[in-house]
Amino acid sequence: MNLALVHDRLHIKSFWEKRINDDTEHAQTEEQRRNQSALGKLRGEWLVRLEARNKHLKTLNDNFLKKPKTESTDQNQT
Repeated sequence: MNLALVHDRLHIKSFWEKRINDDTEHAQTEEQRRNQSALGKLRGEWLVRLEARNKHLKTLNDNFLKKPKTESTDQNQT
């Protein structure tokens, strides 16, 4: 009976060690795949474009809001 318990323990231990090794290997290959992907570079490029667009729109909006104020003060002075 004691031999059966030892055999079961060894079987369970080897099962979980194999499972852990397989999961670790899978995680490493997945990490390599993500690192080789061009998605990160594309996201960075799109962020730069989006920031430039937002800056441009903010400048246009600021200029648009400033124009009526300067025109109304010009009309009041004449």
